[in-house]
Amino acid sequence: MKFPGRRNTKHYFPVEDKQRSSFDGEINRPGNVYVVGIDQLLVDIEIPIQDEFLSEYSFKKGESFVIDDELAETIYREQKKLGHVIGEFPGGAVGNTLHNFSILSDCPSVALGTINKNIEVGDYAFKYICNTSSKVNLSYLQPCPRPMGRALCFVSPDGERTFAISKGCMNDLSVEYIPAEIIEKSAALLVSAYTLRDPNAPLAKSTMRAIEIAKAANVPVVLSLGTSGLVEEKKEMLLEFIPKYVSVLAMNEAEGLCLTGIEDPLLAAEKVLDICDMVLLTVGARGLYIGALTDSDAARATKESLHTKSIVEYNKFEYSRAMMRKDCAEPVKVYTHINPFRGGPLRIKNTNGAGDAALAAVLHDLSANLYHRLKVPNSPKHTARFLTYSSISQISKYANRVSFEVLSQNSPRLLRGLPEKEDGLEEAYWAK
Repeated sequence: MKFPGRRNTKHYFPVEDKQRSSFDGEINRPGNVYVVGIDQLLVDIEIPIQDEFLSEYSFKKGESFVIDDELAETIYREQKKLGHVIGEFPGGAVGNTLHNFSILSDCPSVALGTINKNIEVGDYAFKYICNTSSKVNLSYLQPCPRPMGRALCFVSPDGERTFAISKGCMNDLSVEYIPAEIIEKSAALLVSAYTLRDPNAPLAKSTMRAIEIAKAANVPVVLSLGTSGLVEEKKEMLLEFIPKYVSVLAMNEAEGLCLTGIEDPLLAAEKVLDICDMVLLTVGARGLYIGALTDSDAARATKESLHTKSIVEYNKFEYSRAMMRKDCAEPVKVYTHINPFRGGPLRIKNTNGAGDAALAAVLHDLSANLYHRLKVPNSPKHTARFLTYSSISQISKYANRVSFEVLSQNSPRLLRGLPEKEDGLEEAYWAK
């Protein structure tokens, strides 16, 4: 496993020699650390259009909605014939996060979901597999006779994106394809609110089964909220679900507003910590916030300047590591905020996936904590049962840096890991 972030550390962190990767048995290898994610497997199809096109099909600009498979196929073939399809990419929030996690950590991850049983060279399923890191284990996917899901992404002249979703078989995951032993030994289980949207769908039932397995095995459950529209639609369900099952919650400011009714992101994070243990809240051009719980005896004061916003000196204990509420004798809330790395890219090529990239960095740190605890159980890093390896301040820098990398490229998935060599400015950024 690669070390999360980039800074010097006095703690021993073993790294194995590079070897050839085996197609089989990698997940079950003794001492292996990985994360598991359940997703609606999707292929994103990017199509530039004029606003008149949206009016023709009565598509609401900037929204995400479901269309039937036949209409999706008709639009796809028509736009493909006209040469308007400019990209076909593997998608899905969880799928993007797993890919990025494996790129960052150089460790395996396991994807659970459904895919077309009969894969042909050049089709959607083929492209999904070809553009997913080989470290993402796809051998536990459920094969289905129907095509996999598609997200037609219509890009308007003003840059606004409108998504038309063709479900295909993406909601057909059955409980029989939930591998209990794999989940029980994982570092974290990643799910999306999308998988819980329809409680009667096989996917929702399978997701709940996986979550129950994870909670029984004390595996952290990480929930990505999806979109503000979904949160608004399922608010009551989410407010009941999160306190029961979720350890880490990932959202943006719009989703945070819908969930808490609070516009201020710092106060929204404070509210969310009443129902979970850690929160990642991205705020676009204003960077990101991380809030977490830690035990009062484990709280570490920052060496940086103290800042006051809606909470006085909110970053006072940002050098603390996150803990689960149940592991705290006296839980306290700690926060950190970071502005975009270097003010953000000079040219933002793609905003889709920046939040997923930040979450991948958080997952890398969670898994590094388990890896180190297994390798060096007597280390002073594990005097208490921490959720993360690093302080929330250090995690925010790492998540921020990974988001910058995605914003700088035209893909929601990392094309490579972070650069091995950094210039002086970036070294100073990591050193604090």
